[in-house]
Amino acid sequence: MRIAVYPGSFDPISNGHLDIVKRAAKIFDKLYILVSFNPNKKYCFTNEERVEMMKKATKNIPNVIVEGSSSLVLNFAREKKASVIIRGLRNFIDYQNEITLFQFNRSIDNNIDTFILFPSADNLFLSSSAIKELVMFGSEISNYVPLELVDFITEKIKRRM
Repeated sequence: MRIAVYPGSFDPISNGHLDIVKRAAKIFDKLYILVSFNPNKKYCFTNEERVEMMKKATKNIPNVIVEGSSSLVLNFAREKKASVIIRGLRNFIDYQNEITLFQFNRSIDNNIDTFILFPSADNLFLSSSAIKELVMFGSEISNYVPLELVDFITEKIKRRM
């Protein structure tokens, strides 16, 4: 069985994230989405909200399992018997970060590889930060996040301003 882990903060989830999930789910038998809890990061959404948003957005993808954790991604992958970590790569800055992370991970456990997926053209410049900024300036986000989450994401970000 081919098992992969797609980690991220998903603060909030975007259509770019969902695109990566859908494409990875076609390649792997089981895809764990790891919603990361990093105590050193300031999130707009709570850990529980980020997990629930991802669960709602992926509820119709049968081989996807969403979990939250503060553990190291490699440890989570080992626990789930995953051999691959999925990463999205939008630009050269992402490349610089991901190649360093890949080398570091391989030095710890060379049984777990990294699988890069590039965004679809519609999502090339999409980021969670951009979504937050759009909401802060009163712009519509329905083209950038799952439709069932537009109101929740918009209201939560507005309350945080």
